[in-house]
Amino acid sequence: MVRAKHWWDLPLSILGYAVLIAVTLGMVVPFIWMITTSLKPSGSEFAYPPELLPKTLDFSNYVNLFTLVPFGRYFLNTLIVTIFTVAGQVIICSMAAYGFARLHFFGRDTIFILYLATMMIPFQITLIPLFLIVFGLGWINTYQGLIVPGISSVFGIFLLRQAFQGIPQDYHDAARIDGASEWVIFTRIFLPLTGPALTTLAVFAFMGTWTDLLWPLLIARNQEMRTLELGLAYFNANTTAFRQTNWPLVMAAAVVVMLPVLIVYIFAQRYFVAGIALSGVKG
Repeated sequence: MVRAKHWWDLPLSILGYAVLIAVTLGMVVPFIWMITTSLKPSGSEFAYPPELLPKTLDFSNYVNLFTLVPFGRYFLNTLIVTIFTVAGQVIICSMAAYGFARLHFFGRDTIFILYLATMMIPFQITLIPLFLIVFGLGWINTYQGLIVPGISSVFGIFLLRQAFQGIPQDYHDAARIDGASEWVIFTRIFLPLTGPALTTLAVFAFMGTWTDLLWPLLIARNQEMRTLELGLAYFNANTTAFRQTNWPLVMAAAVVVMLPVLIVYIFAQRYFVAGIALSGVKG
């Protein structure tokens, strides 16, 4: 049995657990309220006394969600944009990171530092020139306009470069002695060894793309090209009548938007932690 060293250790431990429980409840209760409200009929979400769990489950909000607006189309658009953006980030960032980590060329470190410094530039500053480029290419209301600007990220290159640098140089030298080309070394040795970091980048890219609102708001001008986040924003505005929002319907839409992100995070969280440890990136 472990005894406390000081008399105040036990009260401090109790206080610490109480704070953790309070913070956990503060984060979990709104999430539970969102799900349970989506299962309530309209007008009963603010009933008194309040009900955290509804007595009967009403799934009509989910049915109405897909009949009132083309949420299926929004889902498909978001899926297409997310898949190609994540694939693009994994391919392009891994190739660039390998070059910065393992290839030797003039000014490599200087170029990387300058490139890394662009992380300090807020996305809002580059928004207008990026939009003008996409507009000039005629990519408004197109998938390429939604996908191409997001297929590379400075953070992704930095994350994978750290992972590549963590692999001993002996692997590279041994493969070169055996006659392997640079491409073979990259694809057959380094990429498999950095699987957790690649998964971490894929999870970050998935979450960022799936929940992005600002860029689709500029590019997707018609309803057929809207993504889920953009559709949810328009849906929330359109379901507000006489300053009263249909919260069960809006919460059902929010659950549909949030559910894929939650599923991906649950299944990828162990790779996520391993990737952070492998790349040496800390919060």
